[in-house]
Amino acid sequence: MPTAGVLFEAGRYFIARRKEGGEIGGLWEFPGGKHRWGETPEESLAREFMEEFEMAVRVGSCLLYHDFMHKQTLFHLQAYWVEAIEPVRYQLREHQEARWATFDELLELPLVPSDTVIRDKLSELSLA
Repeated sequence: MPTAGVLFEAGRYFIARRKEGGEIGGLWEFPGGKHRWGETPEESLAREFMEEFEMAVRVGSCLLYHDFMHKQTLFHLQAYWVEAIEPVRYQLREHQEARWATFDELLELPLVPSDTVIRDKLSELSLA
């Protein structure tokens, strides 16, 4: 089950661009990943932020659940609000780049298909 973390600070969202290659290479995403056996989705998300960005986060409430198909497999995405435990500093470990983006910029950037649902949910909220 994939998870995604929505880190929102000062009117901007933290997003990362996948490395080139493959079907979704070069596209932007809300950071996250698949959880391992025995992990809760929240534990998985905190681990993924640490592994991919060396960033400690606190996982908050669930923003949305979304089912999607990819290569004839059904996935159940869970997106959570996250907050940085310390001032945000990061090191890229698995992505081509990362940046802070306003909601308007999210509308222009090419997102991985599963994360467009997260963006659409954010458009319903007053902070978007």
